[in-house]
Amino acid sequence: MQKFYSKLTVILLILSFIYVIYISYINVFNIFVGAVVSVNSDGQLEIEDVVDFTDSYYAGVRKGDIILEVNGNKEPTKEVRRGYLANVKSLVVDRHGDEIEIENVSLLSQENLFIYLIPIIFYSISLFCIFMILKINKARKKESAYILALFLLAVAVAYVSSGGSGKGEYISGFIVISTMTCVPPLYMHFMYQYLKELGTVIISWRVLLCLYAVPFINIVLEILFKDMVLAAFNLLSFFALAFITIIITLRAAKKLKGTEIGNVLSAFALILISSFSPFMLFFIIPYLFHKYFISPYILASFALLIPFFLVYQFMTNKLYNVDFFLGRIKYYSLLAITPTIVVVVIFDFIQKPSANFYTMKFTIITYILMLTVFYFKEIIDFRFRLKRFSEKHNYQDSVFKFTQLIREASSLHQVLYHLKYTILEVLVVNKAFVLEVKADGQVEEIDESTEESKLWKKYVDQFQELLGEVGKIIALDKGFMMKIGERGGHSFVICCLSNLRTPKLSRDEISWLKTLAFYTSVSLENVVKIEELMEHLDDLKQREANPAWLKKIMFAMEEKQRSDLARDLHDSVLQDLISLKRQSEMFLTNFQNNQCPTSIENSLISWNDQMSKVIQTTRETCHELRPQLLYDLGLVKAISKLTSQIQEEAPFHIRLNTTRFDKELDIDIDSQLNIYRIVQELLSNALKHSKATQVLVMLICIKDQVVLHYEDDGVGFDASHLDQHTMSMGLSGIRERVKALNGKLQIHTAPEKGLKVKIEMEL
Repeated sequence: MQKFYSKLTVILLILSFIYVIYISYINVFNIFVGAVVSVNSDGQLEIEDVVDFTDSYYAGVRKGDIILEVNGNKEPTKEVRRGYLANVKSLVVDRHGDEIEIENVSLLSQENLFIYLIPIIFYSISLFCIFMILKINKARKKESAYILALFLLAVAVAYVSSGGSGKGEYISGFIVISTMTCVPPLYMHFMYQYLKELGTVIISWRVLLCLYAVPFINIVLEILFKDMVLAAFNLLSFFALAFITIIITLRAAKKLKGTEIGNVLSAFALILISSFSPFMLFFIIPYLFHKYFISPYILASFALLIPFFLVYQFMTNKLYNVDFFLGRIKYYSLLAITPTIVVVVIFDFIQKPSANFYTMKFTIITYILMLTVFYFKEIIDFRFRLKRFSEKHNYQDSVFKFTQLIREASSLHQVLYHLKYTILEVLVVNKAFVLEVKADGQVEEIDESTEESKLWKKYVDQFQELLGEVGKIIALDKGFMMKIGERGGHSFVICCLSNLRTPKLSRDEISWLKTLAFYTSVSLENVVKIEELMEHLDDLKQREANPAWLKKIMFAMEEKQRSDLARDLHDSVLQDLISLKRQSEMFLTNFQNNQCPTSIENSLISWNDQMSKVIQTTRETCHELRPQLLYDLGLVKAISKLTSQIQEEAPFHIRLNTTRFDKELDIDIDSQLNIYRIVQELLSNALKHSKATQVLVMLICIKDQVVLHYEDDGVGFDASHLDQHTMSMGLSGIRERVKALNGKLQIHTAPEKGLKVKIEMEL
């Protein structure tokens, strides 16, 4: 089925391109039609009727005109084709005894804007969208993509051919009928296939076939009976198809409300109503009563919404929040009524228009403009909320802007600076002073830099009233004071003053100030703690000593790196090695069956044994880097597994005693990991340096303590040279881990007397 849609799309694209070139030829060379002519009883060529909104209509040709010349030819009957004027660049007509020269509508005229230029632009945009859809669909291979392409092509060709039909061009009449009435069925077909690919079916094939039958019936009737009644029938057919499509979509959206598919259907219904309803309401219905007052070509331009929306949906599989969008549209629809009425009343009072339906058209256009301005103002305000020229009384966006600024603040002075100038931008105050009120009542200004600093001093007596909760506000005769934070026994206060007496703060202003005070207080606490931490770290750096909490963080970071490395080794190198080993085993089996030379077989066996050792080593390395057993079964099981692994290669005997260790003891995973690493390091040292025959490891619980005891009968070393051996034997890492656990480390050793290590850790 995809091949059929693909070939059909290509064929129709080529045909549409040829047709657009033909329509362009008619427009570029000033050829227009649209005036129905006949030879009257006096043998003169007379205008019987002029089709509205055609080139003849806009050029000024009217019913009853007697045609004297066509393009300078005084035998105008030669330019008559099937009762219409064709190939006309200029006319000379007799209207009630007056000779009138009429020039054809130029290509770039206002009249041609919606008849030819915008449709051609629309067609070009649709072609680009179709190209992007088909390009993306090379990977997705979805039938809905081809149907969407056909739908866009039908809309574009219908719009272009409507202009050709309006000019009286014969072929365009059939094309506009077939494509316009095919638009709703194709839309429904695309939605049917698209939702089917998402696992949802909302209509049956029978409904689609019935919808497709309508365009076929219209074309047959157009061929057999061509008159004005049939034109109304074609418009009614489109109206009915579009209305049915909208109803089906709305019912399905209501049925699936609250689901992802329901949101998609709501968006489909929205774009259908936005694109088709102007044409249906302001042209088709008035046309049936011969009272239409807006050009159908202008109303058809709303179809531009369709390609942008559908291509966005297909290419991204994302939708805007439709419920939120509709809510805002409702709000702004109500908001736009008042200014529209005011503008229309004033305009009518000044201009006093006399044209039919002028006020109604002006009202509709004004209302749409007001609605658009209100909606896009909100979008622009949101996009540029950090770059406003003025923030006066703009409370909501100024809070957002303030939070973005203090995010980047790294010092107390920066936070207070941003607060001060945010208040100055929004409220009607001229000066702001940030003050620190100490526990003894003394007040100092932060960043004192001007002579105006003395202005706040006459309110010193009232500062004590602010020593309560953060956000407390006291009104002054020319401003206000507010508490914005505290540190220890000190409070931070901002005093805002104006040159004149200021009115009382409103409820919105008080709420806004308290919100700023809350954010400022939190930021001050964070900044102060960061500053204290940096000072503490600088002090530790000078003393060359690391506290337990810092060591714990460093070991946690180290364990994370170990874990990541173990995972990478297991998922990459180890898997590749296992795969190579399996290939070598299969290769070796095939060689043995074919009786390969002994030397090659021995080499393969050696190669296979070496890979087995590498795989085992890699697995042990992964386990050492991240002891999964510790996370799954606990500390005791993990240490037991560790001792068993080392025992396999160690020349000494290892005794492990954990009988007096409470397995249910609540020890956090970081502490368990540190204990495991200490045992691992001790056994590793024994294997490398001790030359022992017996090693004892005991893990004991004594009241609120965990005691780790290690002992071996190895060569030991001189206790007086403990610091030297600390680095060479890995004891420095053990000492650092013990500090991280807030524990105590005791080491007893002597040459040829073995090594004893006792570690005590408080729970």
